[in-house]
Amino acid sequence: MRALAALLSGRRVCVLTGAGCSTESGIPDYRSDRQRERVRQPIQHQEFVRHAEVRARYWARSLLGWPRFAAFQPNAAHRALASLEAAGVVSAVLTQNVDRLHHKAGSRDVVELHGALERVRCLSCGAVLHRDVLQAQLEALNPGFAEAFLPELLPDGDAALPPEVEQTFRVPDCGRCGGGMLKPDVVFFGDNVPPNLVEEAFAKVEAADALLVAGSSLHVYSGYRFVVRAHERKLPIAIVNAGETRGDPLATVKLDALVTDVLPRIATVLVGDKAPGDLAAGP
Repeated sequence: MRALAALLSGRRVCVLTGAGCSTESGIPDYRSDRQRERVRQPIQHQEFVRHAEVRARYWARSLLGWPRFAAFQPNAAHRALASLEAAGVVSAVLTQNVDRLHHKAGSRDVVELHGALERVRCLSCGAVLHRDVLQAQLEALNPGFAEAFLPELLPDGDAALPPEVEQTFRVPDCGRCGGGMLKPDVVFFGDNVPPNLVEEAFAKVEAADALLVAGSSLHVYSGYRFVVRAHERKLPIAIVNAGETRGDPLATVKLDALVTDVLPRIATVLVGDKAPGDLAAGP
């Protein structure tokens, strides 16, 4: 902890966050031992685009899970990062998460590498709508669906649904162009982070004095490349994660710990009573 505080002190820190930053809020990850025991697999981009039955199953599960997902709240790690940004320690947050909890906590300079489930985009005309708008459309097209399948809702907001749902569930087309395919504005597995976001994120890393990785195994290259770039620029790299990460050999300081345990303590050391009360409080 002392080494981490010393590394961050007096520097403008770019932070890269992953699923481990949100698990304590109740949002599961895909790589923990608990999740590997689950039969369900993450959605694949090409399957979603090519097959209507895959889209039907996805949106059916999403109709049930969205209210719970939208209700998740920031935890102590999110609030600590927001307080560090307000104090001028954190210069930007690059996140692999799609839950917008950094925004809810008060962070302002956030690059959402994998998008946000709060937004829905038409793949034909590019129109963007809020997920709550689509929720109302899905409920109108599928009356009584939520009530019928609510018992199948899983704790993380997903749902175990029977195969026949693929044939009966109705999904709206884009209301602006009249026929475009609607997709959550996120990077599914097998898809790529938009190049403009990659370049923006690289610029944030290069403008910083240090990189802090918080709650990411760096298993996928979409996050690991920023650690590589920081190493190439000879920036000090700190990693806080429960378990090994792909970037450990490049780290200046590594803490094998939960970010919810570490970041609030670091914020107290570096910010002290300058932390905004509404960000420093809470579980």
